[in-house]
Amino acid sequence: MKKELVQSYVMLRKAIKILSVIAIMWIVSLLTIMKEYKGNTKMVLIERDNSYEKALDKFRRSYENGSTDFRVWQILPFANTGLTDYEKDNIIKGYEYPPGGDGRPVVLENNLRYYIRQEIHKGWRDHAFNKFVSDLIPVNRTLLDPRDPWCKEQNYSTDLPKVTVIICFYDEAWSTLIRTVTSVLNRSPPELLDQIILVDDHSTMAHLKKQLDDYVRITPKVTLLRATSREGIVRARLMPMKYVKTPVVFYLDSHCECAQGWLEPLLERIKNNPNAVVSPVLDHIHETTFEYIAQETDDLRLGGFNWDLRFSWIGIPQEELDKRKNPAAPIATPTISGGLFAINKDFFEKLGYYDEEFEIWGAENLELSFKTWMCGGKLEIVPCSHVGHLFRKRIPYEQTKKSLKKNFVRLAEVWLDDYAKYYYERIGNDKGEYGNLSSRFELRKKLKCKPFKWYIDNVYPQIEMPDKYVASGQIYSAGNSGLCLDACISLEHYQEPVKILPCHFEGGNQSQVIRHMATEQCLNIGQFPEGLSLVLTQCSASVTQRWVIEHFKYEKLAPQVQIGLSEWEKLTNL
Repeated sequence: MKKELVQSYVMLRKAIKILSVIAIMWIVSLLTIMKEYKGNTKMVLIERDNSYEKALDKFRRSYENGSTDFRVWQILPFANTGLTDYEKDNIIKGYEYPPGGDGRPVVLENNLRYYIRQEIHKGWRDHAFNKFVSDLIPVNRTLLDPRDPWCKEQNYSTDLPKVTVIICFYDEAWSTLIRTVTSVLNRSPPELLDQIILVDDHSTMAHLKKQLDDYVRITPKVTLLRATSREGIVRARLMPMKYVKTPVVFYLDSHCECAQGWLEPLLERIKNNPNAVVSPVLDHIHETTFEYIAQETDDLRLGGFNWDLRFSWIGIPQEELDKRKNPAAPIATPTISGGLFAINKDFFEKLGYYDEEFEIWGAENLELSFKTWMCGGKLEIVPCSHVGHLFRKRIPYEQTKKSLKKNFVRLAEVWLDDYAKYYYERIGNDKGEYGNLSSRFELRKKLKCKPFKWYIDNVYPQIEMPDKYVASGQIYSAGNSGLCLDACISLEHYQEPVKILPCHFEGGNQSQVIRHMATEQCLNIGQFPEGLSLVLTQCSASVTQRWVIEHFKYEKLAPQVQIGLSEWEKLTNL
């Protein structure tokens, strides 16, 4: 009996030792976790990564089986910001999990730590948008359905053509690129989406190297092509064409989000007319807060251009509005912005793709727009298709004025006929070097394309013709003919003081038109804290907008200024 008690006692001591060790380990682990949490570790993110791997595996199985229920991949990990949930809760105003859900804006607190402010500044510098906020938002965030109720009732064909989505990028932020890809995968019927081809135009950023290779390796239907040198948007877009096996190609910018039901309306239009080039409605992704701002059907905008050959948004002409039976029905547009459109592969080939001599970017959208209309096709905006696009106020990489002018001159020479003079007047008739155009002229002749006058008369009759201007061109300083009026009239510089700068003879900010129309801006004397100054503002009958031209001396003007003296005298005698 005594022996049994001793054995029990020994076993009890061993059990107590084991329990003590376990308790000590538990306490140490708890202290370590608390220390790591306070030390800003990634413990929460690691736990989410495990959940993500399970969700990803389930997503792949559903995708391969043809399921359209992609909500199994609902909460993906955030980009690695190095922040815990606690810190995110303290830097985001009105924090809701997950940030940016349903397209909500993510607004940061004002009293941010220095290192966070530095990260935000770096994101703006490198990408021209708030990369820090983008990284806080899941790459598959939810969006509200922005479609008009009429669109949701449409029944599309059961035999729509399949599509290949091509996304070209250069030094794109990780979260915006992957969010673009994820939105295509999640919101495209799998039976219609053949593949997504990513084209890396020789990026330099580290996250677009091995990290992107690893992502593509585990993601269904995604292929990656890499350029061996910087090609520019035109040549980069043409690189993957030999790998496209589908009847339709859709080009998508690398900072977008496709909304629910975005694909079927586009494919339906091309199925009905293979010569139609179609664009979705471009919703706005705010560059600071990443709010998804849907474009209302009754505020639809079309694509136009000005005589600087720059794309512009225009309203729908009243006569066209009067004819429309439904505001959400497809509508013809003179031009498209160029970043997002679907086109029949064979028709694209027939049109000669793009002018491969274009440098980096610029003019490719107008070239495609003009030759589509002039060579037997049609451009449409399809309001039932919504894609969010992040519009940047600047391009975060270099593009020389010389290469831009080369693109515009090549465009004008081949497609504008006699109307090219309006562009040349704005650049001082200095065309510069623009290369050989024989193959492009041969293409236009082969396709028997209509003249540009037909395009103006039938497609874009509302464009303002420079011939009606009383005076146009550069406005010189009377005291120094080398100085000109310079006004940056982009939206973010609206009502800023007009400047006097050296004349550059390149049009743009120094190309002025003297006129007084209710829908245009006029020169106005404005009162500022530092004194009176000139501003561009809404035209009115105010005396501060009345001007008298006296002592006009035609012979003193530079030869670039083309103006009828008799017409000018009529103006000064008013």
